[in-house]
Amino acid sequence: MMIALFLPLAIGPWQIVLIVLVVLLLFGGRKIPELMRGLGSGIKEFKDASKDENEEAKIEDKK
Repeated sequence: MMIALFLPLAIGPWQIVLIVLVVLLLFGGRKIPELMRGLGSGIKEFKDASKDENEEAKIEDKK
């Protein structure tokens, strides 16, 4: 029963290939590096923000 719930969420290699092809068709080969840079900088900002929040929580716990 539990397997049937997660089966639609399973992504296999053919689904990944299809997703990559759709992304290539939508954005083109020249736009993808720009998109990846933007995604990378967004992830970096998120990590920095969460790290700062953890440090602030530790400082407040010490008080």
